[in-house]
Amino acid sequence: MNGLSISELCCLFCCPPCPGRIAAKLAFLPPEPTYSLVAEPEPGSSGGGSTPGRGSGGALGRWKLHLTERADFQYTQRDLDTTEVFFTKSSRGNRISCMYVRCVPGARFTVLFSHGNAVDLGQMSSFYIGLGTRINCNIFSYDYSGYGVSSGKPSEKNLYADIDAAWQALRTRYGISPENIILYGQSIGTVPTVDLASRYECAAVVLHSPLTSGMRVAFPDTKKTYCFDAFPNIEKVSKITSPVLIIHGTEDEVIDFSHGLALYERCPKAVEPLWVEGAGHNDIELYSQYLERLRKFISQELTNQRN
Repeated sequence: MNGLSISELCCLFCCPPCPGRIAAKLAFLPPEPTYSLVAEPEPGSSGGGSTPGRGSGGALGRWKLHLTERADFQYTQRDLDTTEVFFTKSSRGNRISCMYVRCVPGARFTVLFSHGNAVDLGQMSSFYIGLGTRINCNIFSYDYSGYGVSSGKPSEKNLYADIDAAWQALRTRYGISPENIILYGQSIGTVPTVDLASRYECAAVVLHSPLTSGMRVAFPDTKKTYCFDAFPNIEKVSKITSPVLIIHGTEDEVIDFSHGLALYERCPKAVEPLWVEGAGHNDIELYSQYLERLRKFISQELTNQRN
């Protein structure tokens, strides 16, 4: 996230109408895809499936998930086979890869998970199975434009269109109502999560290692939000009407702990946060408090609120 050259800094300040350029410099690191979606023949049809790359084909049909070794899948083939995958289309014309992990049949809540940077659905699939099983929720996730086998290129506008497409797919394809959806964003995934949560009511929101804005990550002394700033979570979080749980490590080396604290102070619907002492940006899940706090939030606080 650091290391901008003098010429790039000049571009930021002298040619300000370029939030997409700020976003691209600071945030997007899509890995080489660790999975493919293979088209399955419809019942009664003949012929083999085809593996689409980014930007190919339509969204119809049945698909099967194939993981590469780099996905480092930790579970059984049976777990893999019960993971549903498909494509949906965003309002900006990109084909978005989606994954529905049925961890707990009949679960009350489904988590719409927006993952962090430099990973895709293949790498996250094991984590989703483990997390959903432990917090008693199903998990629905998607790859941003230009990540995994989603088409297009990463951009701030695409992030917002991508989560909108995922939200609509979750609601229409599976019939899940907003009061049973928990929006979960991790790192860069907090950007589409906050944007969607500021526009739609849902069961709850979890912000894991969130950022306040792109400029504040790149230039920590930034005190106000400029019109050309990217990812202005700090300006949107106050519009969220659902309960918000913020989780941040106190030793985060990528997005400073002060970002989580600032969002907590700005968010009127924030519940008791989880500040993980000594945790960095990518290891919060290894601390026992992480699952304990999520379980308490979902099984006690949200349930009591609705009863």
